[in-house]
Amino acid sequence: MAAPPGRVAVAGVHLPSPLISIVMPVLNEADVIAGALKRLQPLRALGVEVIVADGGSDDDTVALAAPLADQVVEGLPGRATQMNTGARVASGRFLCFLHVDTELPADITQQFAQLIDRDPMWGFCAVRLSGKQRAFRVIEWCMNWRSRLTRMPTGDQMQFVRADIFRFVGGFPDIPLMEDIAMASRLRWKHKPFRIPSPVITSSRRWEQQGIVRTVLLMWWLRLQYALGVSPHTLARQYRRG
Repeated sequence: MAAPPGRVAVAGVHLPSPLISIVMPVLNEADVIAGALKRLQPLRALGVEVIVADGGSDDDTVALAAPLADQVVEGLPGRATQMNTGARVASGRFLCFLHVDTELPADITQQFAQLIDRDPMWGFCAVRLSGKQRAFRVIEWCMNWRSRLTRMPTGDQMQFVRADIFRFVGGFPDIPLMEDIAMASRLRWKHKPFRIPSPVITSSRRWEQQGIVRTVLLMWWLRLQYALGVSPHTLARQYRRG
């Protein structure tokens, strides 16, 4: 039976809508944006809100996204800035920050139902990488264990946070890199994260294009420097050169 207008059916239960808003930051993603948003249409049919936060694309990203999202907001570039812009117009109780090259698990409806039932302050998903090489299994295993032990997930793991908590902590810090780590640092000691065990599937194109070992070493080096207090602006320049 279809859900009444203004309500969402999750796991057979009609719930006030929207309880969940997905915010997707994009910049010049015309090649992949339609496919990414089409995968979210079954969730939209259930009442999940989808917001695309564009950072000034000069290709067809905005035009392609408009018919497939509830809102497309445009603003200054920078992932943290874009996610904050999208969050400001979101209506959901939970804000889920999803990268355009990350695919939600097949059972995400059931996982969202548990999220709504448990009502945690924040959390993240387990992660898988799309590449078939055995090295990617090792990398994703390390990513999953590191995030569980340290409570420091990355943006590739679809971080989510309750909207009132997000606003209380001031959203993502306006920095050009490590905004995901900075957000987790603000939350991890105050509130225990809720981990969705079903993994999101994140594109391994970065490792494939730049080399697996080189990319792993670069990311470790950047995280170490950030922990030692190096400016995110300096790290962003290193990342672009990397």
